Amino acid sequence: MQIPADELKPVLTRLRRAHGHLASVIRMLEDGAECEDALTQLAAVNKALARSGYSLVATGLQHCMREDGPDNVDEQKLERLFLSLA
Repeated sequence: MQIPADELKPVLTRLRRAHGHLASVIRMLEDGAECEDALTQLAAVNKALARSGYSLVATGLQHCMREDGPDNVDEQKLERLFLSLA
């Protein structure tokens, strides 16, 4: 399934924010930051990526429900997508 670009904007915004945050974690480590500080920031990046994934699945589900109707949603495929994020 392809999701229209306008529906993906919030997901892409989250991913870009996580990308920038990850770059700052890399800089922290290169500059000799404390491990604890870097790990705290890395945990925030991890959470942002997870939320991006869940947002993408939710956006896709909404799109499918709207376009194809609830009877045409592949429940097994949706379950696999959610579990891939676990």
